[in-house]
Amino acid sequence: MKKVKATNPELITLIRDLRKKSRENQAELWRYLAERLSGSKRSRIAVNVSRLNRYTKEGDTVAVPGKVLGAGKADHPMTIAAFAFSDQAQSKIQRAKGNCLSLRELMKKNPAGTNIKVME
Repeated sequence: MKKVKATNPELITLIRDLRKKSRENQAELWRYLAERLSGSKRSRIAVNVSRLNRYTKEGDTVAVPGKVLGAGKADHPMTIAAFAFSDQAQSKIQRAKGNCLSLRELMKKNPAGTNIKVME
């Protein structure tokens, strides 16, 4: 399978920073997220709010190596970090008193990558 080179400059720097943070902190999570994001756009993850709501409980922190979409509803607060959010998804998560973060912000808040679920 041919490796696809990302062209989005924001994505390229995020992947580089994730790999660097993984080496600095021996945190396997950041390397895994970098590998998932460095694949083709077609293979990138898209997760609906309903799925996040179903597989999390109150107070969970979840990383999504892709985009969060707005289908469904959130009925408990959760912290979601993703490469991108749809406007509808962001408003639904915030209405449920949750937080939406970029993966870069999550990486700065939790450099060791502990107690974070990855949603695929």
